[in-house]
Amino acid sequence: MSQNFSPAWHAPTHPSAPWYTDFFGELANAFWRAAVPPEATEAEVEFLARTGRLRPGAAVLDLPCGSGRHSLALARRGYTVTGLDISVEAVEHAAGLAAAEGLEIDFRRADMQRLPDGLRADAVICMGNSFGYLTHDDTCSLMSALGQIIAPDGFLAVDYGAVAEALLPCLHEDIPMQAGDIEVVARNSYDTTHSQLLTSYTFRRGNEQANGTSIQQVYTSAECARLCLNAGFSEVEMYADTEGAPFALASSRLLLIARR
Repeated sequence: MSQNFSPAWHAPTHPSAPWYTDFFGELANAFWRAAVPPEATEAEVEFLARTGRLRPGAAVLDLPCGSGRHSLALARRGYTVTGLDISVEAVEHAAGLAAAEGLEIDFRRADMQRLPDGLRADAVICMGNSFGYLTHDDTCSLMSALGQIIAPDGFLAVDYGAVAEALLPCLHEDIPMQAGDIEVVARNSYDTTHSQLLTSYTFRRGNEQANGTSIQQVYTSAECARLCLNAGFSEVEMYADTEGAPFALASSRLLLIARR
C-alpha cells in the first residue's frame, strides 16, 4: 500500500477541451454500469427522497446523469426527471433503458459548463463522484447557475468521494478493479500545487483497451459548504452515508445537501 502526496506528472490545469469531453466512451461507461449494484442506487435514491423531502412528482435534474441509473430509479418513483450528460454513449444507453420501461425522462446531451436555457427543478443531484470535474472558476459559475435553477425550498445534492477529508487519509497510488468482464487499473497522483487528483485509467475487456485521464478538483468539506453558500443556498448538511451518519474525517464519501 503506497501513498503519493507529490505530483508525479502534470496535466494542463486549463486544457483546451475539458478532460471529460471524450473520457466516457463505451468501455468506461460499461465498467461503471457493472460496478454499482442496483441496491446501492436504491439506497441513494431513498436518501435523496427522504433527506431532501421530495414531494410527489417533484422535478429533478440529474447532472451529470451518466447512464441514467439515478434518473431511472427516480422516474420509477414518479418524479419528473431531466438527465444531462456530455457522453453520447451514456445518454443513448439511458434513453434506451427508459424507452424499454416506458418511462418518460428528458435525456439530453449537454456540458455542465454550458447548461441549456430554461431549466427549472425542485432538486438537482450530482451523484457518482462527478463533483470537481470543472476548474474552480467554472465550478463557481456552475454553482451560481444551479442556485438560479433550483426552486425556493428545493435542494442540491452532491455525492463527492474526492473531498479532501475522505480522499487524502487513504490515497492509494495504484487501484486495480474489476466489474463484470472489464478490468481497470487506476493510477493516482496528487497535485499539491493545484489541489487536484490526477487519475490515469486503463480499461480492458478481452482484446479491447481504452485509456483516459481524469482531473478532479479536491475541496475540503468547508470549501464545499462555502461554494454553496456563496451561490445563494441557505444551509448545508453533510452526511457520510445513505443512512444519515454525520460526515467525519476519513469517511468514505461526502453526501452534501444544500437547501435553497
